[in-house]
Amino acid sequence: MATTVVESKEWYMAAYAPEGVLTSDHLKLRSVTLSLAGDSIPDGHAVIETLFISVDPYQRTRMTGMQDGLYFSQFNLDEVITASSIGRVIRSKDNNYKEGDIVLNPFSPIADYCVVPSKSLIRKIDSTSGVPLPDYLSSLGVPGFAAWVGIEVLGEPKAGSNVFVSAAAGAVGMYAGQLAKLKGCRVVGSTGSDEKVKIIKDDFGYDDAFNYKKETDLDATLRKYFPDGIDIYFDNVGGEMLEAVLNHVNKHARIPICGMISQYKKKWTDRDGVRNLLNIVGKEIRMEGFLVGSYLDRFGDFAKEMESYIKEGKISSKYTIYHGIESYLESLGSLFTSTNIGKVVIEFK
Repeated sequence: MATTVVESKEWYMAAYAPEGVLTSDHLKLRSVTLSLAGDSIPDGHAVIETLFISVDPYQRTRMTGMQDGLYFSQFNLDEVITASSIGRVIRSKDNNYKEGDIVLNPFSPIADYCVVPSKSLIRKIDSTSGVPLPDYLSSLGVPGFAAWVGIEVLGEPKAGSNVFVSAAAGAVGMYAGQLAKLKGCRVVGSTGSDEKVKIIKDDFGYDDAFNYKKETDLDATLRKYFPDGIDIYFDNVGGEMLEAVLNHVNKHARIPICGMISQYKKKWTDRDGVRNLLNIVGKEIRMEGFLVGSYLDRFGDFAKEMESYIKEGKISSKYTIYHGIESYLESLGSLFTSTNIGKVVIEFK
């Protein structure tokens, strides 16, 4: 006899945290009962069993309770929070999806099971292709696409360009550097540990790298690694690093800004100001923030290029994998401690 109800655990927003570390006072786990009976599933919907959830720094910006120009709207209190996920269809009221289909959902509830409109599922995944499922949340997902947009579209790399990538061992940075290398650039990365410095040089092909936590003078550090200046800075951190970079960019440099993780846990009035923005004028720099949602018309180009690189063994990935829905709060907090390498995902089953 088919199961008609399931118990599903889900994370919800109990209280906002304008600054500092998230705790179980802010995010809480609860259990709900979900009916799988046909008459309880609306037409055009599917019931999804979550297999993997993506854990990303931007999620922290949706938990402050403040609307200050960042990314997305705030999560609502007492409502389940969302993230990109890979799941398995276990019930469907849409002829385009059948039980057993593996699907990608960019705004999935962080829950064991969920009922979602089938139009929110952006693609089916061929689980027999040999591509590991987490790759669809990483190299072939938002992190890979963000790196591609920043380097390929906004960075306009040329062979011999000097490229600097911050948070270079992170989910986006690891691909930004590799894509720039594939375009013939010289690439240097910054990261938060000696172990990560070794990884981005040995595994991701960076020409050089440094541990920013050991550097007391970022100006001197950048002068050392970029004696001929910086042509492209892929910014993931903002703050003091961005200010230092602006002193070492070449004329007509490009600065695609993907994120500013160093500032996410601060009220906007406490964030680090950048004091040398006038350099943007004098050196005619193009500094541009971007969201991948504005470039979805290029996703096909990205997927074709990235899939080709992966098949040719030209792109490497690393993951930090947590296990079980209970680990979400820990895994999100770990993004801000420099302990993770590569893409952070939670495997549910």
